Amino acid sequence: MAPLKGRPTVPTVTFEMDIWQPTFGAVLTTHGVQFRVWAPTASRVTLHLESPRETTRAVPLTRESDGCFTTIVEDARPGDRYGYRADEGPLWPDPASRYQPEGVHALSEIVDPSAFTWSDAGWRGIEPARLVVYELHVGTFTEAGTFDAVAERLPYVRDLGVTALELMPVAAFPGGRNWGYDGGALFAPSERYGRPDALRRLIDRAHALGLGVILDVVYNHLGPDGAYLAAFSPLLFSKRHHSPWGRGLNFDDEGSDVLRRYFIDNALHWLVEYHVDGLRLDATHAIVDDSPTPFLAELAAMTRARVQRQHALLIAEDSRNLDVIARPTTTGGWGLDAIWADDLHHAIRRHTAGDSEGYFADYSGTTSEIATTIRRGWLYRGEWSRYRNASRGTDPTALPPHAFIVCLQNHDQIGNRARGERLNHQVPLEVYRAASALVLLVPEAPLLFMGQEWAASTPFLFFTDHAGELGGKVTAGRREEFKHFTTFRDARTRDAIPDPQVTDTFLQSRLQWDEPNREPHRSTLTYYRALLALRRETADWFSDDLTDVDAWAPDEGTVVVGRRGRDSCLLVVARLSGDGLVSLPTARIGAGSWQLRLSSEDAAFSHDAQPFTFEARQSDGLVISFRRPGALVLSRRNRDR
Repeated sequence: MAPLKGRPTVPTVTFEMDIWQPTFGAVLTTHGVQFRVWAPTASRVTLHLESPRETTRAVPLTRESDGCFTTIVEDARPGDRYGYRADEGPLWPDPASRYQPEGVHALSEIVDPSAFTWSDAGWRGIEPARLVVYELHVGTFTEAGTFDAVAERLPYVRDLGVTALELMPVAAFPGGRNWGYDGGALFAPSERYGRPDALRRLIDRAHALGLGVILDVVYNHLGPDGAYLAAFSPLLFSKRHHSPWGRGLNFDDEGSDVLRRYFIDNALHWLVEYHVDGLRLDATHAIVDDSPTPFLAELAAMTRARVQRQHALLIAEDSRNLDVIARPTTTGGWGLDAIWADDLHHAIRRHTAGDSEGYFADYSGTTSEIATTIRRGWLYRGEWSRYRNASRGTDPTALPPHAFIVCLQNHDQIGNRARGERLNHQVPLEVYRAASALVLLVPEAPLLFMGQEWAASTPFLFFTDHAGELGGKVTAGRREEFKHFTTFRDARTRDAIPDPQVTDTFLQSRLQWDEPNREPHRSTLTYYRALLALRRETADWFSDDLTDVDAWAPDEGTVVVGRRGRDSCLLVVARLSGDGLVSLPTARIGAGSWQLRLSSEDAAFSHDAQPFTFEARQSDGLVISFRRPGALVLSRRNRDR
């Protein structure tokens, strides 16, 4: 059947309450399959279509005014393979392909997203004020490294006490292994993890268990191999801006309107076709955009307008500490929900592990600095950054606590270390437990990285599988980036950094699921479950702002976080270093009887417990005797005051 003539009118595609008209890719409509690709510098584009029902055929596409080419083929079907040829060039896959069954360089496959039967009609999404995130990498979370294998582990994740998974990028990438930030086909789940419906099964299962799913997406650069959008659309690169990965993407010049639509289409694709509950937007500080309407603001507005099934969380990873990102549009903000706020991680890491190079140079690591960061949400509010040689940050006072995603570990803070060490590899377990209590019980929204909850012995290394010369450049570049660090100034030491291209680097990063069955991992997991249960139990005690929070440092080794609700108070005392007495004056914590809710030195949480003692003294308030670092959590009913 020949394609329909003229410019087709595509009917609205409806999924439950979501109304969205896909712009790019192979989209099923009531008239057949619409194919649409952006190729602004091409004179003509031809569709190459392969079907098991007939021989291969070539179908010319019609050029539109915005540089896109389109047609509808009435008898194209899900499962058919296709690609495009621009002018007399090579045959390439679709930059908006929904699936690449044989990898990013092969033909694309037509996918029918409506064929999957969802069972999550009763799911109402993530409650932002109760957000607790569990970040994982699909390929290393289990031995199988698939969507279905992750789904099998979801009851464990639910029972841990988190409220949402965060999947590191799943878009198709070149080779057999990758973190995901080198994505090529941004609309296609990686064939290494499973078919599109396997991801849908994972999300449907998560919703059945009461878990939300946040997906990590990358809109600041394209991967160096397999990203065919660059082949079809040279206008996607900026003529003026650069990024850490080379040429910047074009968000504010000729052709930027189509590129913006491409990324917004991608966001809506995951939110609508896959029922994803939110997106974590990678390195948004690297999206250089001088346009009157920032891309992030446009993305948020379009998402709010098109996704009506529930509120879709939008989280920016952004090192600038800009409150405008998470302020509502009614106050001049961009309308996102939250920001990865790394200041707390950096200050704690400086104090506990002694990191002082790179961006850690901007932090003293004092307990006073840690307490200040907790009270504010982030540390830098316009102060001078020695590392950046510029001022950094704005005042976040107006933001609610859940607007700050804080962590003790995440994929970057582990994997960007030369040897992929976790914090528990570098500090004693008692210090790790103290820091864990602090981060999991602050008012901000905590994020855990897979295996953190049992102090996993496995590292999380940087790994890739790029072919040929590119692979060699990745290995060399990985080692070169550490030459300014004291430990790696010697070339022989740098050469010992694990090669990201070697398969064993990937295999070393897989979690070992037998570890929680033995000490000290078993008691650490029990401890994490108790902390998250306590967070969940006390969530309704407090308002969703930072006005009820008091954080301070009674001495050089201790941080105290006090939260005051209408009926109850909670006190977290984290001794991050050293031993000795800690006095908490009544004038600071209030009078009344405090109940011990949790101690990190309980025998259930520590295989070599050294219990603390605490007592109430009329003159000194509470006095706690620490034999080593650790944490206590106390509560009090306000009527006892």
